[in-house]
Amino acid sequence: MLLEVKDLFCERDERILFKRFSMQVKAGEVVQIIGQNGSGKTTLLRILCGLSDAYEGEIFWQDQLINDVRHAYYQAMLYVGHLAGVKGILTAEENLQWMVQLDSSLNKCSIAKALKLVGLYGFEDVPCHSLSAGQQRRVGLARLYLSNAPLWILDEPFTALDKKGVAEKEAFIAEHVSAGGSVILTTHHDLSIPKQIIRPINLDEMAR
Repeated sequence: MLLEVKDLFCERDERILFKRFSMQVKAGEVVQIIGQNGSGKTTLLRILCGLSDAYEGEIFWQDQLINDVRHAYYQAMLYVGHLAGVKGILTAEENLQWMVQLDSSLNKCSIAKALKLVGLYGFEDVPCHSLSAGQQRRVGLARLYLSNAPLWILDEPFTALDKKGVAEKEAFIAEHVSAGGSVILTTHHDLSIPKQIIRPINLDEMAR
């Protein structure tokens, strides 16, 4: 088992988001977290990424408690949040160089190729504050093309992308999964990747 969650409990503003929540993530699948706005989708992803400890329960990475193998887990996991996550004063290339310095699992040698693959060829030296919201989102998503991490955790990865951009990212997600990787994501978008590799989990049912 790649990732396993057991009996997770989370409360926010005196409201239970989920209780006794358990799930398993295997290699070669997409786990789609669904639910109404405010159901805790982003909160769950932040917990899984180690960005929040406001929960009870256990999380395992390859059958070991996350807290015991945290460094190895972070090396094997790539998180892309629902915001673009770029510095406006930096260029697209400089943003990726900065991200590579923070995450040793990213491949610095592929930055130019990654920007080309996300449709930003010719925009490498443009400050990100001059880019559109969709282009800024593409800069953040370029990390997917730099990473060798087997587990991707993606919060609304298709936000601000046009139809072509969405199709390209769906294809890349499917390619990652077919190669044995795994993806946990939230999206309001109706995914066009093969249904047999998607396992939906509804958080609305977890608060009952």
